[in-house]
Amino acid sequence: MKYTFLVIHSVLCLAAGTFPAGAHAGQPHPVQPNATQPSVQRKVDYFFLEGINLKNAGKFDAAYEVFKHCLEIDSTSSATLFELSSFYLQTDAPEKAVACLRKAVACHPDNFTYKLALASIFLNQGMYGEAADAYEELVRAHPGKVELNYYLAEALTRKGDIDEAIRAFDLLEEMAGMSEPLSMQKYRLYMTLEQPEKAFDELKKLAAKYPGDARYIILIGDLYLERKETERAWECYQKACTIDPESPYYTVSMANYYATIGRPDSAEAQIHAALVNEKLDVDIKVGILSRYIQRLQQSSDEMKIANTLFQTLLEQHPEEVELKLFYGMLLVYQKNLEEAHFQFQLATEMEPDNERAWQQLLNLAFQRKEAKEAVRICIKCRELFPEATEYYYYLGVAYYQLQRYQEAIDTYYEGLKVIPESNRSLRSDFYGQIGDIRYQMKQLDEAFAAYEEALKYNERNIPILNNYSYFLSLEKKDLDKAERMSAQCIKAEPNNATYLDTYAWVFFVKGNYMLAKVYIENALRNDTTNSPELLDHYGDILYVTGEREKGLEQWMKAKEAGKNTPTLERKIAEKTYLETPKDEQ
Repeated sequence: MKYTFLVIHSVLCLAAGTFPAGAHAGQPHPVQPNATQPSVQRKVDYFFLEGINLKNAGKFDAAYEVFKHCLEIDSTSSATLFELSSFYLQTDAPEKAVACLRKAVACHPDNFTYKLALASIFLNQGMYGEAADAYEELVRAHPGKVELNYYLAEALTRKGDIDEAIRAFDLLEEMAGMSEPLSMQKYRLYMTLEQPEKAFDELKKLAAKYPGDARYIILIGDLYLERKETERAWECYQKACTIDPESPYYTVSMANYYATIGRPDSAEAQIHAALVNEKLDVDIKVGILSRYIQRLQQSSDEMKIANTLFQTLLEQHPEEVELKLFYGMLLVYQKNLEEAHFQFQLATEMEPDNERAWQQLLNLAFQRKEAKEAVRICIKCRELFPEATEYYYYLGVAYYQLQRYQEAIDTYYEGLKVIPESNRSLRSDFYGQIGDIRYQMKQLDEAFAAYEEALKYNERNIPILNNYSYFLSLEKKDLDKAERMSAQCIKAEPNNATYLDTYAWVFFVKGNYMLAKVYIENALRNDTTNSPELLDHYGDILYVTGEREKGLEQWMKAKEAGKNTPTLERKIAEKTYLETPKDEQ
């Protein structure tokens, strides 16, 4: 958890491209708390150091409480505010992290660390205007820190200020020199501005700087091919061939070229020749095939070619486990689940400690609705990978699907014993699963207690907030609390049909029928599943608001969509609203 803002920056860099050469993120140490009186300063210093020691020892809950106590002594302690911001980020409370960092910067406006952390969280939370302003200020104050220009350009790009973003990248290029990531960023921005000639100029500059690298010439050819300028594309590919005739990029591009001009046999022959080329290692061959498959995915008929090519590659390299996994994933895409299972099973037998192979096998078991097979795989994975907590989670899901509810609950409690307290999000999910199962078992008090425990670990766990609020509404308990929790779900995902339905139903149970109608109609507009439950709820709401015929129509639609309960049958037969009994909920 230490210096969370640096983790955020690393993630952003990975998403956007490699740093320019020589760029690195600075890490000045936070300043000491700014208490005014010496006695107060000593207290803050003591507890702040204690908090740091607890955090370093992995006792995050205790550290959090100590840092909060520091703020009770001195609410302007910037170092404490900085530390607390990282806790709030880890517990998915970014607005609290922003508030802490704003205050830390206000108390110490010249502190680079605090301002960089605040700018970073602005960018990560989609507050692009604030991020751009913050980075501009940092660039002015620290002109020697090259990476700040990169972050500024990123913020401007996401803000939609493309011209300014290009200028920021130009300045960065002047400082750090030309590089592929920068040129590619500028290329994309020029394409966004629909200025293809300027975009091509960026690639041509790269090709001129690195004349021995065929990739840039090939990329220019690919862009010409996208624009259906096949003659210019051909010229680029031939030039690239003179530089590096065995380039995998050249092979794929030529295959795409032949496919574009209507010669699919030549395209397949180009790839086949590469796959049987003994000079190319298997990783390069897999790369060639994977890039070609991306193009074939545009047509289900053409995808059959990929299977033939894969068979060629498997014959050449029968011992390559990764190749079998890759082929298995292609077969899943083609919905050939039986053959995919064979490939994944073979991979686990050849390399029993290959976790990716087991994960693919597990995913396939759930996809095929084979809960018993999922149980077998999870139990085996717990033996092979004892530190991996996810297999407790999926084992619980599999037991639940088999209606072995107590075994599912026992599994989740076993998992909680090995999940560290610091992993609050996962612990929250486990308690949420326990709550769902307890409710299914009609153990209402235990279910609601589990939900409360889940929300202690993550008060913004949206699926749990939704389920908890919905079940409270069904039980007609704590309806104000149910409304507050459901409102949080709507705020987080305003177009989620399930959450909108829950919100509508809470209002319905509270007797606020007009709001219930507004939200159930919004739910139906966003529903893509033709949910019978939503249709049934809509019928109930229409009936009690006086639109009885329309309500009856919705009940009939719910039945047609697959809902089959005695109460729904009676509502349709008697043409009247009836409350659903608990044994049908």
